[in-house]
Amino acid sequence: MSRSMDSSTSEPDLNPNSLSSLSKRLDDLIISYETLHKTWPLQQPVQLENKLSVKERAEVLDQRAAHHEIQVVREKFCKLLLGEDMSGSGKGVSSAVAISNAITNLYATVFGNCHKLQPLPVDKKVMWQREMDCLLTVCEYIVEFFPSLQSLPDGTKLEVMATRPRSDISINLPALEKLDAMLLEILDDFEKTEFWYIDEKKILENNAVAPLVTVPHRNVDKWWMPVPSLPDSGLSEKACKHLRQKRDCAYQIHKAALAINCAILAEMEIPESYTQALPKSGRACVGDSIYRYMSTLDRFSPEHLLDSLEISTEHEALALANCVEAAMYVWQRKTRPTKSKPSWSKVKELMDVSDKNFVLVTRAESLLLCLRQRFPSLPQSRVDTSKIQHNKDVGQSILESYSRVLESLAHNIVSLIDDVLFTDASVKQR
Repeated sequence: MSRSMDSSTSEPDLNPNSLSSLSKRLDDLIISYETLHKTWPLQQPVQLENKLSVKERAEVLDQRAAHHEIQVVREKFCKLLLGEDMSGSGKGVSSAVAISNAITNLYATVFGNCHKLQPLPVDKKVMWQREMDCLLTVCEYIVEFFPSLQSLPDGTKLEVMATRPRSDISINLPALEKLDAMLLEILDDFEKTEFWYIDEKKILENNAVAPLVTVPHRNVDKWWMPVPSLPDSGLSEKACKHLRQKRDCAYQIHKAALAINCAILAEMEIPESYTQALPKSGRACVGDSIYRYMSTLDRFSPEHLLDSLEISTEHEALALANCVEAAMYVWQRKTRPTKSKPSWSKVKELMDVSDKNFVLVTRAESLLLCLRQRFPSLPQSRVDTSKIQHNKDVGQSILESYSRVLESLAHNIVSLIDDVLFTDASVKQR
């Protein structure tokens, strides 16, 4: 097919004179573009400033901030829906594990560097409250059914199934939110203090400042923690009283959060993968010496047993806790019927207190309790980690992770207050 051409259209002239003319026109065009490009950025803000008032510019900035927050929330929930699988191929974790990891990661982001008794930065405090509100919103849609009477206009009453918040969430979640607010209030109370912190790295670099710190760390293992510094005369009686009150409050919060966490973990099902890996006898789990002590003595003392084992580090304590828990579940399995799987609380009510397996389970429970009291910051045991990783209940996952991070924060506050009181006692003993 031939292409028709207009008679007025002619081929461009390619003689040398026309090429030089075209080159000159291109040079003029480039120069004019560069001049415009240099002057335009200086003129543009002046024009916008004349058109927008101060109030309008503030509204634009607020809209941008709100849009940024919406984008952050979208990103968070998209990752939750994907189950931490960015490929979208369905290989991610369950919703319960994803939301548990989200709460844990948020706590690490906000409180990971909380090594001083001082108010939480405003931006991190807003981040914690905003994102926790988003994550806890899921609990508003976790309900249970109960029979209720509904009256019709003609006076007829019908029994229907109504919904209400699930009992474990309606009881524990408000308590956890109250503990959360109390911990933030404790940190806010340390805005003006008689003590301060000195960075040891700066002290080592500047020898002139080195004599200010003469008190060693309370915990040698945590040498990287900042050292509190006090006046030469130590803290006043009012400041010491304030610290002890805040410590007692944080300690009570720690106990409450720990109790909720233990109760939630006890309700979680033990995964089959964990029970199948257990040996057939509890003696093989704890060893001959511990088993002999737990099974032969009429009066069992967990404190005496721990003293004889001479456990000094959290690593040794965690290893013992894993062994004792494994033996405890072996003995519990022997007390249950072979086909049904009732909870241990129901089995305890029906068991004979003289049964050997029942005695061993109760002694193992008391030993674990004593071990956790001696090591309050003990990491999660193997069975607890397995429960969390295989849990499918979103409500239990939220309550467990929320109580766990609050327990950790309360323990850190207690430890930081102890550091200051230890330093004060060391200064006053000079």
